[in-house]
Amino acid sequence: MKTGPRISLGRRRAAAWTCALPWVLGVRRVQAAPTVIGQSVPWPTIRLLDGRTVVAEQLRGRALVVTFFATDCGYCQRHNQRLDRLARTSGALPLTVLGAALDRDVVPVEAYLARQGYTFPVTMDAAPLRAVLTARRSYPLTCVIDRQGVLREVIPGEMAEDDVMGLAKWATT
Repeated sequence: MKTGPRISLGRRRAAAWTCALPWVLGVRRVQAAPTVIGQSVPWPTIRLLDGRTVVAEQLRGRALVVTFFATDCGYCQRHNQRLDRLARTSGALPLTVLGAALDRDVVPVEAYLARQGYTFPVTMDAAPLRAVLTARRSYPLTCVIDRQGVLREVIPGEMAEDDVMGLAKWATT
């Protein structure tokens, strides 16, 4: 019968302690789960394409519509056109529309935004936003946070014009 290489008792104990040390010290690796609808969103600090930073304090008292999109997605393009109309027509309301580009390279995203003429801010920090908002990987994907910072809706796919415009209700409740 063949056996593997012999490992000394000292090495086995050292390996066991190395694996057990975090547990012994009470250190646990916590995997953050996305926010559940009805819970407060732990907003991450993100950077917009124009260089500004968005922190939780800036969003206090404002409803937030976040859309995850890709520049090569036709559904996303139509959806973003509707969201841009929402952003343009809700100027007096405490509502912010924010785009989160799923692309890896900023150059095509900037070209896409220039071509489309969107007025809402966009970030390339989609990963930290997804980590706190949703585990879904579809796009376009729209998440709505109310004025109290609570996640209210996670909507996969392209939305109709009336449905997008209806998202303004979260700025008045």
